This record gives sequence, C-alpha cells and structure tokens, in this order.
Amino acid sequence: MKSTIALVAIAGFAAAASAQNFSLSINAPTEVTEGAVFTIDVIGDADTGTHMLGGGFSLTSGSGLIADMAWTPAEWSAFNTDNGYAGNGDHAGVIFGQLLIFGIPGFDVPGEGSDLGMSIGSFQVTLGAGSGVIDFALNAGEPFTLQSYDVNDGAVASSADGQLALNGARVTVTPAPSALALLGLGGLAAGRRRR
Repeated sequence: MKSTIALVAIAGFAAAASAQNFSLSINAPTEVTEGAVFTIDVIGDADTGTHMLGGGFSLTSGSGLIADMAWTPAEWSAFNTDNGYAGNGDHAGVIFGQLLIFGIPGFDVPGEGSDLGMSIGSFQVTLGAGSGVIDFALNAGEPFTLQSYDVNDGAVASSADGQLALNGARVTVTPAPSALALLGLGGLAAGRRRR
C-alpha cells in the first residue's frame, strides 16, 4: 500500500512539472487622439515548441469610443476566419493557423514569422469622437486559444492542456488638437465677456 501512494505522489509531481505555459499579449499605443486609427498587434508565445500552429480568440473593450475594428492575420497564417466587428468596442473573434505535418516534405516547414513570440496578426481600430480610457482584453477561444509546434520532433501542444495567460492593454484617448483649440477659444471668449 505504501508503494502505491508513493507512485501516485511521484506521478502528481511529474504532471505539475510538465505543465505548459501559453500566452497572448497585446502590443498597443498607450495614448491616441480621438478620431485616430491605430494598430493593436497580438503576440503568441509558449514555453514549449518552436512555432505557432493555430488557435482562436476575441478582443473586447466595451467602449463606445470605438467606431470600427478590422482584423489582419499575419502572413504565415494560411487558414483564417474573421467573425468581424461586433460593435461597442468588441471584435467577435478570429481563428488562425497553418498546416504542418511532421516528416512530410513541404508540409513540415513552418511559415516564416510563425516563431513563438511573434505576431499572430493585428487589429486596426478606428476611433470616433470623444475621449477617455479604453481597456482591451483578449478572451480565450474554443477548443483552444493557441497551439505550438516543434520542428525538432513534430510535437504539438495546446493551451487547452496547459496554463494560459491573456494580457490586455489600456489606451488613453485624448481630445483632438482642434477640439482643444476650440475649448481654449471658448474660454477666451467667456473671459472677455466678463470684462
């Protein structure tokens, strides 16, 4: 009985030690002007494998400051689905990926730029009028958010079987310079009337 308990304990430690970490991060400007169009890059990474194989996610903010969002996948991603802008600062989701088959020439070479730590693609965000703060959040996709592929042994690992970190970003939207000038002129006119 004691040897059985020891084996279960060792197996538990082995499973904990082999937990794989996956992450999606946003690279976005910290400050933009109302009415601007800016880019949010999405970066995929993992501590297992060498390249990104595929996955899916959505981007949400719930911000009425956003007029539109459009997705552009990275050049390496050959199989893409774009569910489009859902309104109110939310993108309904994207699916990305490439076909890799280990040991089959022509199908075992990952697309250039699909290395872990590189871009999955980017969102072009169009702002309307107004200022404030927008908090962007990445949301996990189903059945997984990111898969990695290892060119050395063909191993495929999935975020569904490991730990997933989804990193967001905060963007501050400032009034356009012309709006600030009009506010300044209004202040001057109000001050002049008092005299």
